Amino acid sequence: MPKEQHIVGLDIGTSSVRVVQAKFMAQEGSLSVIGAGEAPAFGIRRGVIVDIEEAVSCISVALEKLERMTGVPVSEANVSIGGNHISSVSSHGVIAVSRADGEITENDVVRAVDASQVISIPQNKEVLHVFPKSFTLDGQAGIKDPLGMSGIRLEVDTLIVQAGLPFVKNMTKAIMQAGLEIGDLVLSPCAAAEAVLSKRQKDLGVALVDLGAGTTSLAVYEEGDLLHTAVLPLGGMHITNDIAIGLRCSIETAEKVKLVYGHCDPKAVNKAEEIDLSQIDPAEEERTLRSYVVEIIEARLEEIFDAVNNELKKINRDGKLPAGIVLTGGGSKLPGAVEFAKKRLRLPCVQGKPQNINTIIDRVDDPAFATAVGLILWGNKFSAASGREFAGMVKNILSNQNVAKIRKWFKSFLP
Repeated sequence: MPKEQHIVGLDIGTSSVRVVQAKFMAQEGSLSVIGAGEAPAFGIRRGVIVDIEEAVSCISVALEKLERMTGVPVSEANVSIGGNHISSVSSHGVIAVSRADGEITENDVVRAVDASQVISIPQNKEVLHVFPKSFTLDGQAGIKDPLGMSGIRLEVDTLIVQAGLPFVKNMTKAIMQAGLEIGDLVLSPCAAAEAVLSKRQKDLGVALVDLGAGTTSLAVYEEGDLLHTAVLPLGGMHITNDIAIGLRCSIETAEKVKLVYGHCDPKAVNKAEEIDLSQIDPAEEERTLRSYVVEIIEARLEEIFDAVNNELKKINRDGKLPAGIVLTGGGSKLPGAVEFAKKRLRLPCVQGKPQNINTIIDRVDDPAFATAVGLILWGNKFSAASGREFAGMVKNILSNQNVAKIRKWFKSFLP
């Protein structure tokens, strides 16, 4: 491994494209963020690319800002993927141990994980991640690492995350046209979890809720394993749209009203306080009560958190996660969001910011940068070789000839 390695995380969101670069010093074992770039996003709707040319332009602008800050050219990045085309399904794989003495080898573990993939997958879907949760050896359940143990029958429970094939192709094409190679393609809430969740939280049971502009992403962990994930087609942009309709003003004015006067609890604001829209936009003449704006925000947030709670109900974890909810993403900065989530989801709640990373750049210490920073930590956690294998698979859209590559990539997820 070279003495100095640069890792780049590219978070393509609905409202912004954020890119972060870190330097890993092999001798010291330290990872430091050395630069960050951000650009408004166009051609992206609800987490998916709808206009490749506009998306390429946004990515290029963000990369240019990063390279001007660091002076280091960027050729490869770990990239986040989201959108409500993402789905996850639990699966189970069973194999017979291959060695005569019954000792479990890496090949047995990989074969068990391979066996769990023998499920019906729609033609327009492809496997994005396969997360092994726990192994069972001859009826003994709850094994995290079966390597070196002895037995006859090895079983594994996995969580298979699938992505829409057209969306993966469009994202891959846009990134390559921007002059980048894909080091790894990572589900956005899983990347954010790397940055904001501690090992203890994952062991106890925690749900990461990433409030983005176009989508709200969810990742639930328990006993250190990813239990469930979902991407909901609701986000902060829907709050802005509601305000624009309620106040009969432009989207730009509605966004400023949300940022300046927004709150999640009508009881926390003065009922008599008025907002003069002409101070925000001279073209507007209306005056409105701040409490009315807050009521609009509250109504949409209720819908978002009820959708989150419905996902928790699917896995019987509603109100049952000891480490509670960790809110991240730009929407989590709305005043009162943490308290609102506590009441609506009946769980402890905190705001999650990137942690366990060294930086002198203040802007990355922000919930909105959690996914981009998490992509760096993800890239540092898994070997560069695994990333290159995955990049090759993305380019070929996981063709049947890539079975050997898939096996190598799975090894990076084993305990």
